[in-house]
Amino acid sequence: MNQSTLIKLVTDYLEYLEVELGRSQKTIENYDHYLQRFIDFIYKKYKITSPGNITLDVLHKYRVYLNRFEMSNGNTFKISTQNYHIIAVRNFLKYLAKRDISTLSSTKIEVGKIPERQIEFLEPEEVLRLLEAASGPNRASKRDRALLELLFSTGLRVSELVSIDRDDINLKRQEFSVRGKGDKVRIVFISNTAKDAIEQYLNVRIDIDPALFVRDKTGTNKEADAKGLRLTTRSVQRIVKYYATKAGIVKDVHPHTLRHSFATDLLQNGADIRSVQEMLGHANITTTQIYTHVTNKGLKDIHNKFHGKNKK
Repeated sequence: MNQSTLIKLVTDYLEYLEVELGRSQKTIENYDHYLQRFIDFIYKKYKITSPGNITLDVLHKYRVYLNRFEMSNGNTFKISTQNYHIIAVRNFLKYLAKRDISTLSSTKIEVGKIPERQIEFLEPEEVLRLLEAASGPNRASKRDRALLELLFSTGLRVSELVSIDRDDINLKRQEFSVRGKGDKVRIVFISNTAKDAIEQYLNVRIDIDPALFVRDKTGTNKEADAKGLRLTTRSVQRIVKYYATKAGIVKDVHPHTLRHSFATDLLQNGADIRSVQEMLGHANITTTQIYTHVTNKGLKDIHNKFHGKNKK
């Protein structure tokens, strides 16, 4: 038996994720990446070629390896990234057990505790400054204003934003559907200001590209132009950071910061957490609950109003 045996089992598992469980292509790619790293480690370190030789001690050494792994930029893996690797291995072993293949029991594998996430969001005044920074008469400014307005209006992930076509948007109803993580479709809503900004942007578009947000065609890169004008996620990240700097915002602002700001704004203004969960497209409400600890300003007002009134 050689390493190809484990590689074949991983391939079988990835096909199982695709066909039986209906997982998204991105999920399958991630699992492939995580499991290939695991297989390479146990083969190079221990010459393991059989699932039956995977032990808790091997898993422990792999976790140490992940914790000390240094990427090309000199950074190490976050705890959450290490956990993604371990979860992939655990689910793979669970699949093997289902096929009656002898291996380490997945129930013996524990996932490390992740420190509480710190949410970076913009205050209302900062959001306004960011949007105003993109005010301008030219087409690029109108595009960027529409892009920023839509991010804050909908809480879209950047991958969802760049996938939108012009025909997807219903400006009359001020809503459209988007396909998010796990291929789940949800409805998102467009604010009045976002609607106006999108209309102004589309009125100055002279191309026929179907994408809602596009770059200008330069003519200097024929290969890129042939692929279409649709903005990439990296382009959107650069646009957001540019206007955050222009607005004098000292926070490290990303497209996801506007998603956090969208959720925080809704909760601070009285929206219930279940509705926010649905608008964000979270499969589990525990994901949405990361916002609750930053939306308790109303509790402070109540505390100040009612606490200690009997003290002299």
